[in-house]
Amino acid sequence: MLSDTRRIEREIRQVRQDSSANLTVELVDDNLCHLLGTIQGPANSPYAGGTFQLDIVLPTTYPFVPPKMRFITPVYHPNVSSVTGAICLDILKDEWTPVLTLKTVMISLQSLLCDPVPDNPQDAEVASHYMRDRKGFDQTARQWTEIHAIPSATSPSVSSSPAPRPPAPQTASAASSAADPPAMKTLMEMGFPRQLVSRALQQSDGSETRALEALLANNVV
Repeated sequence: MLSDTRRIEREIRQVRQDSSANLTVELVDDNLCHLLGTIQGPANSPYAGGTFQLDIVLPTTYPFVPPKMRFITPVYHPNVSSVTGAICLDILKDEWTPVLTLKTVMISLQSLLCDPVPDNPQDAEVASHYMRDRKGFDQTARQWTEIHAIPSATSPSVSSSPAPRPPAPQTASAASSAADPPAMKTLMEMGFPRQLVSRALQQSDGSETRALEALLANNVV
């Protein structure tokens, strides 16, 4: 049972009543615990004109813990997993406070699209692309937006399958993944190829932090 049903209903109304924020939120199967949200891509960004769907799950202890959010619409962004849609945003983690609301979090996600934080990535390969080739990153992010977030006359539904991205990560087998150490799994989930992650960990004496720094700096021998 939800801890504060009235608050959640009020927060949903706040989103729906502010048309200027370009946000929407709807219940999934009439369940206050599960919501479908949308945000509009900010102007003057590679995401402009796109409509991005969010899967929002409210834990039973909400608002004392943050909502669980992920992008349903594929988005090419350093702080969003291009595989799962998982989001790296401080207020969805350690910086959450019950003062925040669904509306403020969704607006923060719009701001995140404008101002990525590549030093704290969810998708390290995309973050590396952003830092080494901003123009190329913008082109790829715009391509993803046009394919997945801007419905066309011939494709009215928003796509949920990511477009190709440079460079493509290698796919590990399920059996091999099960045997991977936690640090390797974490770095591979960020999009780095298995062999590259293995070399980075070897030269970093198993340190996940130093291996990530080497991967982001393209300094793996």
